[in-house]
Amino acid sequence: MKLFVYHTPELTPTDEAPECAIAVDVLRATSTIATVLAAGGEAVQVFSDLDQLIEVSEKWPQEKRLRAGERGGGKVPGFELGNSPLDCTPELVQGRRLFISTTNGTRALQRVQDSQSVIAAALINRAAVVQYILEKQPETIWIVGSGWEGSFSLEDTVCAGAIVQSLLQQTKLSPEEIAGNDEVISANALYSQWQDNLLGLFYQASHGKRLLRLECQEDLKYCSQTDILDVLPIQQEIGVLKSQKAK
Repeated sequence: MKLFVYHTPELTPTDEAPECAIAVDVLRATSTIATVLAAGGEAVQVFSDLDQLIEVSEKWPQEKRLRAGERGGGKVPGFELGNSPLDCTPELVQGRRLFISTTNGTRALQRVQDSQSVIAAALINRAAVVQYILEKQPETIWIVGSGWEGSFSLEDTVCAGAIVQSLLQQTKLSPEEIAGNDEVISANALYSQWQDNLLGLFYQASHGKRLLRLECQEDLKYCSQTDILDVLPIQQEIGVLKSQKAK
């Protein structure tokens, strides 16, 4: 088992795909995806293009769909939802498909969509992701952060480190044995330093500050929690993620 961490979709190799790809956008797309599926959403379908999202979602009955759009941290006008997981209550999402496009997270998912298995990970469902890896034992694993418009983000890297550290603890392997690139070691170090104050790290992160300016403090608190949802969002067809309950 070899892990590779890539801070942004743009940094992933273009001539290959891993056996297992894990897309991470802690603030907030993958946190929202996990929350929707845990709350009983039928599926989450991701788009990088808003016009394409509208075109595809129009084919679904209105009572069976929800549209979520976010650009620059704010909700896209005309959409029912932005990108806040706290808005995704069971009453709203039960049995419905969420059609979502965000600034960064949906791009990461689309970049790795041709991998053998594609998972959406956040801190809130870290344990389910790790359990899947331990059961399936994929040979190569990419953890792909979404970053912010092509640049490094602390919150995605610390989530990658949380996954790495849990795998190290449960397999008893050394970092040298599991690390496919230097980013794995750095992500693990970041998580080791901040694991007891993830919210504090989010307050220092550039996107965390952006969300604070948008008065999304509660989103930061929610997304900084670890292992609170027993749900594994996994791609069933290109761009469509459904819940696979962790066993």
